[in-house]
Amino acid sequence: MRNFLLGAALAFMVAFGIKYFIDKSTIRKTELESSDLILTQIKNVGKLVVTEGHFAEVITYKDDKKYYLDLLTATKKAIVEVNAHVQVSYDLSTVEHHIDNTTKTVVITKIPKAEININPTIKYHDLQADFFNQFIPDDHNLIREKVKKQLEEKVKKSTLVTNSQDRLISELQKLYILTNSLGWTLKYNNTIIETPANLKQFID
Repeated sequence: MRNFLLGAALAFMVAFGIKYFIDKSTIRKTELESSDLILTQIKNVGKLVVTEGHFAEVITYKDDKKYYLDLLTATKKAIVEVNAHVQVSYDLSTVEHHIDNTTKTVVITKIPKAEININPTIKYHDLQADFFNQFIPDDHNLIREKVKKQLEEKVKKSTLVTNSQDRLISELQKLYILTNSLGWTLKYNNTIIETPANLKQFID
C-alpha cells in the first residue's frame, strides 16, 4: 500500500511538472506569435502616406533700389501667377518603436513629421523695370523662394495637411486595434494610448 501511494504521488508530480512546462511553453509560444503579428503589422503600416493637392496664387514682386543719397528710387515689379502641385507625405518606415514582450507593451518613440513638397509653375505678367534696376536671373530665385514660402504657409493651414494627418492616424490605428485585441498595451513614449483618438495629439 505504501509503495502504491508513493508511486501515485510520484506520478502526480511528474504529470504536474509536464503540464507546468507545457503550459509555460504554450504561453511563451503565444507571446512570440503575438509579437510576430505586431511586427508584421508595423511593417505593413510602414509605408509612405501621400496626399496631393493643387494651389493657385497671385503675388506682386517689388524691389526698390535707392541712389544719390536716397534721392532717387529705381523700382522694378511684376505680377506673378503661380500654379503649384503640392504633396504632403509621411514616411511611416521611419516610425521608431520597441516591443517589450515581458510587459506586453509596444512603445512608439517617434512619429515622423509631415514633409511638404511644392512644385510651382510660375508665369510673369506686367513686368516693369527702371533703367537703373533691371530684372536679373537672381530675381527669379528670389521670387521662387518667396512663392514657396507663401505657399508653404497656405498649405499648413489647409485641409490638405489635416487630410494627411487623418490618413496617418488611420494607419496607426491599425496597430492600436491589433495590440488591443491581443491584450497588449500601446504607448507613445510614457503615455498609454487608451483610445485611437489619443493618437492625434502626437501628430504634427
